[in-house]
Order: sequence, then structure tokens, then C-alpha cells
Amino acid sequence: MNRLLAFVLVVVVTFGVIGFTTPGLLHNTKLGLDLKGGFEILYEAEPLTPGGQVTKDSLKQTAISLEARANKSGVSEPEVTTEGENRIRVKIATGKGDEDAVRDLMKRPADLEFRSASGCSSATDYCKVELVGGDFKENAATTGFDSLNRPLVNIVVKEKSKLAEVSSRLVGQNLAIFLDGVLQSDPVVQSALTDGTAQITMIESMDKARELAKVINLGALPLKLTEKYTQSVGASLGQKSLDQTLFAGGLASILILLFMLALYRLPGLIASICLITFVWLLLGVFWLMGATLTLPGIAAFVLGIGIAVDSNIITAERIKDEIRHGKTVASALRSGAKNSFRTIIDAHITTIIAAGVLYFMGHGIVKSFAIVLIASIIANILTNVFMPRFLLQLLVRSGRFTKPGLYGVKESEIGAL
Repeated sequence: MNRLLAFVLVVVVTFGVIGFTTPGLLHNTKLGLDLKGGFEILYEAEPLTPGGQVTKDSLKQTAISLEARANKSGVSEPEVTTEGENRIRVKIATGKGDEDAVRDLMKRPADLEFRSASGCSSATDYCKVELVGGDFKENAATTGFDSLNRPLVNIVVKEKSKLAEVSSRLVGQNLAIFLDGVLQSDPVVQSALTDGTAQITMIESMDKARELAKVINLGALPLKLTEKYTQSVGASLGQKSLDQTLFAGGLASILILLFMLALYRLPGLIASICLITFVWLLLGVFWLMGATLTLPGIAAFVLGIGIAVDSNIITAERIKDEIRHGKTVASALRSGAKNSFRTIIDAHITTIIAAGVLYFMGHGIVKSFAIVLIASIIANILTNVFMPRFLLQLLVRSGRFTKPGLYGVKESEIGAL
């Protein structure tokens, strides 16, 4: 009796948590542009200056700049990735906004400016541009420490004379650093700088110093971006894809649950409980990962449900086989669970290996598919390998569910042990 109460308590608490948290999980799940609508652009990066090169570092920093600009423009959850040696792919899922304006903003080089308040309305107006990103050497900003072990940023310019003129004129005044119109820092010029180098001191921490160096290097990148490929998905089309996908997934889930109940009876009921828990847990994993759900991701999600169903079918069939051979239900449960465990785990491990290869060798939607598949396998092991065994053991040990018919086995099929 205690075990039966424990079973009821576990199921009630599980479904209570699922019912309470699912609306929030669904609301907070991020949707990709193929479900929400938006656009995707593939850029090719080229040097702005003759003889320049596109390095991995400069490409990565440009991608960071693009992501920052997309966030600044007000669009939701931009996905920016580098591809190959000179390409950047941008995916922006948004059902609203001026797409042309965002695209124009994204392809501009990072706008770095050193400004002073000379001739401005106030000492903090910083209206006069003294230096721009093109005045600095690529990757010229580095971090270090002064003689008192305080963090600083070293900078190298292309023209010594220009820095000398600006610094001589602004001794004792602020020279503010702006990236894309946003103030990053406003250090004070301590003395004339005549050797083409400068140091920014009085920085709070090394993390702040690294961030400032990254900003300066980003603005000095000699890269321009050219659109090579563009794809737009309207908000209505994305919503239609989402509605159709949810309908198909819901219908398939109902048919699967009915199939499990009709063919496997009590193990089918347990499997249905575990499958619902599996879907909830996977949604929770998406939320914790901050993952963006796309159509390929939903395909992997559905594949994960199929794998979860297979796990339950393998276990249920092994239990039925043991009962047909004349074993008691309790003994059949132990043997069936033990014999099916290795088969299920082996299948899961091979699937994880295949998904891992897809993740490390693939790009874009292939990676999305692989991530969801790996997450679904891990969730499946927890909810459809260990959980069904635990729940079935509670019911069987209660002594009230020992009839073979409850496990889909007819009396006529049972042979002598």
C-alpha cells in the first residue's frame, strides 16, 4: 500500500510541476527565424585597405561587432557565426522592424572615434572628432601593467604627427572613446605623445582593460562586408510553420500514447507518463541553455520522442517475453529491465556519437539539429530508461498489479518455466 501511495505521489507531484512550469517554458522558448519570421544574411569580409588581410581574429571581432549592433537596433536574439576564412552568417528572428535599415546598419564597419570637448557646449559634450578607427594600427591595442602593477592599455597609431598634434593641444583635457556612438571611456591626456604610442591608465581592473582594448581593436578593423546571400521569412509564414508543426507534433504524440496504452497496457501507461515528462524536461533544458528553437531543432525533438518510445517498447517487450516464459511479473520486470538496459544504452551512445560528429563538422541548421538531438538523448536516458523502471517497481511491489494481462500478455501465451 505504501508503494502504491508513493507511486501516486510521484505522478501527482511530477504532473503538478509540469502543469505549473510549462506555460512559462513555452513562453520563454526562443524561436528561430523559420518559425518566428526574420532574415538571414551571409557576409563576405574583405580588407578595407590595399594589402590588408582577413585574419581569424579580425573576423571574430567583426562578428562580435555585428551582434552588438543587432542588439542595439532592437531586434531579438541575433545569431552571428563565422564560417570559413572570410564569411559571417547573421540570423535575426524578428517579426517586426525595418529590415532594410537593420541590414544597412549591420554591414557598416565599426565606427570608432576619439572625441574631445574642444569648442563644444560643455566639458562632457565631446562633439569634436579628433581620431577615428582608421588612424590606429590593426590589433594595436594591448593590455599590460604599469610600474605599480596597475592595469593599462597600450595603443599604437599609424601617424605619429597626428597623435602628437592632438595630444599636445588637449593636455589636461578628456579624450573620450566612442564605439558606434556609445561612450566607452574618457581618459585625460597627461602629456604630449610624440612617439606614436599612448597608454590609457587608471583603469579599474584587468577585465575592464581587456574590454577597452577589444573596443579599440574592433574599431580599427580594416574590413568591409559584402552581402553574398539573403533569405527573408515573413512573420505570417513563420507563424504558419509553427502552427502546422505544433499540430503535427500534438497529433503524433496523441497517436503514440494511444498506441502504447493499447499494446502494452500498464507499461504503456507508465511510458505515457514518462514521455510527457521527457517533453517537459527537454523544454526545460532548452530554456536553461538559452537555445533557439528552429524547424531542424523541432525535427530533432520529434526524433528524440521516437527514440524515447523505442526505449519503452524495448523494455516492455522484454518484460512480456519473460512473462511468456513463465516467470512471475516481479521476476520478469527485473530480468526484462536488466536485459534491455544494455541494448538501449548502446543505441543511445551511438546516436550521441553521430550527433557529436554533426555538431563539430556541421554549420548552422546542422549544428542546431545536433544540439537538440544530444539534449534529447540525455533527457531520454533520465525519463525513459530509469524513470519507467522505478515507477513499475513501485506498482509491482505493491502486490496489486501482478496479472499478466496488465502487461499485454494473454494467459494462453504463457509457457511452463
